[in-house]
Amino acid sequence: MMSSETSMIGKFKLDDIYCGDSLKLMKEIPPATIDLIVTDPPFAIDFKAKRNNYNRTQERVLEGYNEIPKEKYYEFSVEWMKEAYRILKKTGSMYVFSGWTNLKDILNALDDVGFITINHLIWKYQFGVFTKRKYVTSHYHILFVVKDEKEYKFNKIEHYPEDVWIINREYWTGKIKTPTKLPVELVKKILLFSSNEGDIVFDPFIGSGTVAVVAKMLGRHYLGFEIVPDYCEFAKQRLSNIQMSLFSYINGKNFRGE
Repeated sequence: MMSSETSMIGKFKLDDIYCGDSLKLMKEIPPATIDLIVTDPPFAIDFKAKRNNYNRTQERVLEGYNEIPKEKYYEFSVEWMKEAYRILKKTGSMYVFSGWTNLKDILNALDDVGFITINHLIWKYQFGVFTKRKYVTSHYHILFVVKDEKEYKFNKIEHYPEDVWIINREYWTGKIKTPTKLPVELVKKILLFSSNEGDIVFDPFIGSGTVAVVAKMLGRHYLGFEIVPDYCEFAKQRLSNIQMSLFSYINGKNFRGE
């Protein structure tokens, strides 16, 4: 249970990031305590963290991206999703990011664990990696799933919310960065639709920390796990740099997350 006096959820302090294996740490979160999960789990692909994509300066890209072998990806997905299902409140929901290469495993795992899919969203970004003999991939899949299709939280912040979101990737020129990260604008949209102020937002694979950063800026509590130590420190540094007085917004609008 969560204590309002100590801001704890089980053994974890709210509004913090813990470095460790989420498959183990998630087991320590009490059941039905999380309002929203937003996560971009490791992909089952040959991802080279320091390859020179998008004209990155390789020396500024943190190493350590944790891949999952393709043949074990379904098993891995089921394992963490079972814990996600357990810790979500009945009114809770989850957004899972996926590339097309491992989408089948993600979809099958969600169904087999018991999640109900509400929407299959597409995030269209500005461009992908140049190709010679196939189409350039310039989108991600976002699976919006719930435990109870009659009770989940949804704030209709747009009159006509569509399931294709055109949002540019972010590039941090001259800054140390993780090899993958979600745009602030994208995460902000998810949190505004599917959580309220004071809710607990959780990311079991928090990476560069964008989910926690946006949660903090929108007045949500956050909790995050990350297995790569350098990513943990990077995310914590981003959070420590946030000065709430520097941001002004109405209903979650008009702020930047850098």
